[in-house]
Amino acid sequence: MTLAPAAASAVGRDPRPANTRPLETEYRPRQPLDLRRTVLFQRRGAGDPTMHADGALIWRASRTPDGVATLALRETSPGVIRGAAWGPGAAWALAQLPDLCGARDDAAGFEPRHPLLVDAHHRHPGLRLSRTDLVFDALASAIVEQKVTGVQAFAAWRRIVTWYGERAPGPTPRPLFAPPSIGGWRRVPSWSWHRAGLEPPQSRAIVRAASQGEAIVRATSTSLDEADRVLVSLAGVGPWTSAETRIRAFGDADAVSVGDYHLAHEVGFALTGHRTDDEGMLHLLEPWRGHRQRVIRLLAAAGVREPRRGARLHPEDHRAR
Repeated sequence: MTLAPAAASAVGRDPRPANTRPLETEYRPRQPLDLRRTVLFQRRGAGDPTMHADGALIWRASRTPDGVATLALRETSPGVIRGAAWGPGAAWALAQLPDLCGARDDAAGFEPRHPLLVDAHHRHPGLRLSRTDLVFDALASAIVEQKVTGVQAFAAWRRIVTWYGERAPGPTPRPLFAPPSIGGWRRVPSWSWHRAGLEPPQSRAIVRAASQGEAIVRATSTSLDEADRVLVSLAGVGPWTSAETRIRAFGDADAVSVGDYHLAHEVGFALTGHRTDDEGMLHLLEPWRGHRQRVIRLLAAAGVREPRRGARLHPEDHRAR
């Protein structure tokens, strides 16, 4: 990986305090929990510098309201989750751990109905909808993923967070980085966005959002409907980006990422055997209003995929321009 000049020297430094003991907690979920399927949904690709799965242990670096924190999670016995956290944001990370594990995910009123969903719901009773309560990080990562392939988006996220994020504390098995602060996103220079592989519309949308980042965080904390209204009012943010942000930050069980390149095709194929468009997808999902994201996640867990018929899209690398 080629490092941005301003960040190249910083990556080699390890500012983690030595020999610090973590804060620890134990969480016993009231419902079945598939820890990996629930929490690793927050990972942005296998090389995400903010998350790492090391056997049964899940590591997560985040920038909490109290500062950077590293959280380590492990299911030590059935129904028992042990958490350890390092850094100034450790107490916040441990307090938020149940929500990260889907504690506030309420499936009341959900009826699978469709045979595929009935089977998936039976096979994956521990699938919960995770939330991070870190809306700006979710918004920035969603903007990075606009209108590009997953490979491109994950690579760009990895570069920017590694170059301009903060090295996470704790005995992580590989270096982890918390995303930049809101002010840090605003200060990323234009050439670094370009070298990371992001187009100007994406970088401008993140910088503009960062200029009012604290206000966005406050305004989106009241309700999901208000969060959606606030997010789509931002320049460069549409329904897809708003949905992706709400899914990760707030565990929105009804969010549907309209405008996704693959989603409508996959939902249509899984439920009817034929691909459909966004309008058709919304029509198919209407019987599960209130739980449409839950249905989408269960369909993904079921593993039904539309056969690929065309050539794969070849990502274009414009960084040399």
